[in-house]
Amino acid sequence: MPCYIGRMFESACTTISPIRVLVVDDHPMLRAGLAETIAAQPDMRLAGEAADGREAVSAFAACRPDVTIMDIAMPEMCGVTALRAIRNDFSHARIVMLTTYKGDAQIRRALQAGASGFLLKSSVRKELLDAIRAVHAGLRHVPSDIAMELAQHMGEPVLSDRETEVLRCAAAGNSNKRIAQQLAIAEETVKAHMRTILSKLGANDRTHAVTLALQRGFLSL
Repeated sequence: MPCYIGRMFESACTTISPIRVLVVDDHPMLRAGLAETIAAQPDMRLAGEAADGREAVSAFAACRPDVTIMDIAMPEMCGVTALRAIRNDFSHARIVMLTTYKGDAQIRRALQAGASGFLLKSSVRKELLDAIRAVHAGLRHVPSDIAMELAQHMGEPVLSDRETEVLRCAAAGNSNKRIAQQLAIAEETVKAHMRTILSKLGANDRTHAVTLALQRGFLSL
């Protein structure tokens, strides 16, 4: 009986169109590993590869994959920006975001941009294929660690784009005066933003605020 079921599965895979997957990551070794795993599945086919967000937007338009696996943190254009660009032209796009961090801010931005799911790089080998099949079937794939992180910070205030900008400048070691010059705003405005940032993050000082912002994904290294 097991052999018969196996033959039925193989037969079904030859008659049903395979899931076409686009892989996007700036690390060649990881990208190659994902591509090899996908290509080895009877119900999947590697549709293409891209090394950054800009390439991803072009590659998606060219190969129209069923599912895309895309890193969040990439040079040239980050994964969330690429996700927005792709979904702006192809609203049906099903994109699973790869991430090293469980930070709620980063995940929330991707969800708002239309991500269909997430994969932590630490568990990608174990969950990759299930995530692809689930998302292709119209479901979401959100690992429990990420769901818990989102739940933990649900209802908490988030940093605005300007506040994130100010904190990024502070993380680079700039004084309030220098931040004001860089952002073309008044120094008092910078101080006001810093007070709001400390309050929103529950931080003791700007160093603590940067640490918390990195942990939650408002900033990236």
